[in-house]
Amino acid sequence: MTVASGNATTMETLPPDFGAWTCPLPLRDYPEILLAHGGGGSLMQDLIQHLFAPAFACPELDAMGDAAVIPSPGARLAMSTDSFVVRPLFFPGSSIGDLAVNGTVNDLAMQGATPLYLSAGFILEEGLSLQVLAGIVDRMAEAARRAGVRIITGDTKVVERGSADQVFINTAGLGVVADGVHLGASRIRQGDAILVSGTLGDHGIAIMSVREGLEFDTVIESDCQPLHHLAEALLRIGGDSVRMMRDATRGGLAGVLQEMASASSLCMELEEAAIPVRDDVRGACELLGLDPLYVANEGKMVAIVAPHRAEPLAALLRSLPGGERACIAGTVSSRAASTVTLRTRMGTHRLLPPALGEQLPRIC
Repeated sequence: MTVASGNATTMETLPPDFGAWTCPLPLRDYPEILLAHGGGGSLMQDLIQHLFAPAFACPELDAMGDAAVIPSPGARLAMSTDSFVVRPLFFPGSSIGDLAVNGTVNDLAMQGATPLYLSAGFILEEGLSLQVLAGIVDRMAEAARRAGVRIITGDTKVVERGSADQVFINTAGLGVVADGVHLGASRIRQGDAILVSGTLGDHGIAIMSVREGLEFDTVIESDCQPLHHLAEALLRIGGDSVRMMRDATRGGLAGVLQEMASASSLCMELEEAAIPVRDDVRGACELLGLDPLYVANEGKMVAIVAPHRAEPLAALLRSLPGGERACIAGTVSSRAASTVTLRTRMGTHRLLPPALGEQLPRIC
């Protein structure tokens, strides 16, 4: 295959099955990495399903959870890793340091794990202010204390000026999964309820307001927070009635539910009137032409639960800090396999298709 690269044309050797890839927007149509490949939409899923997953195939990875559950003598462990490249580094209510801790803590929590330890890897650009770096590290340390985890190892690399956007951070996390906790798409059933722990779109709009210099009547702050206390409470009270949990980060609520729908071969039906969105966030989304259902969050979880426990578990979340606006946002059905639909306030139904990429670049 001939691929143009800059002003030169080179021959690249592709995997033998590259030409057989079939998806709505095949990766072969994009011989170079685009920003959309990291945006949580169809191009990112294509990259995972056709490149990473086949190359690294193993039972732990094949489960495609937010964290991998690992059998070990005396305990079940969960491990996750994530990288953070947000711009700007500080924004209303949070920072890249908070994201680096809470993002990985939440990935562990969504697998039912109690987070214990983190590693931290820093890629620093030459010329980064030490004062800025110290501020990031302080925020990371405080976030770790609040989440009850310890940062026990790390690494630092410095790259030439212009090779990175000030600082990139990678964190990996390790946690313990209690006996009897089993979560996953295979446990989702028709009739189950979809719980959302709070208002949508806060994080993405907080980033956008700073980056673009937008001014609103009120300051919109990121929702970045650890979710393990909400997850632990759900599992403690809900037990087996909790089918699956995910945090609604890249791709937002719609993106997370599309993954669940695809993995379970069921339909996720949302009720627009039930979904909590702050008025200022909704207004900002309308101004910017964004859909809050697709805007990233950093402190909101989605849980699929048995229908007879839905209201008590939603009430439980509402009684806890960070879950005050929790609600039953929809139900699981077999109406149209592997799809996500929205029942609008007008009573009509519309399909929520997978996003190609991310509505807002570089927000986590």
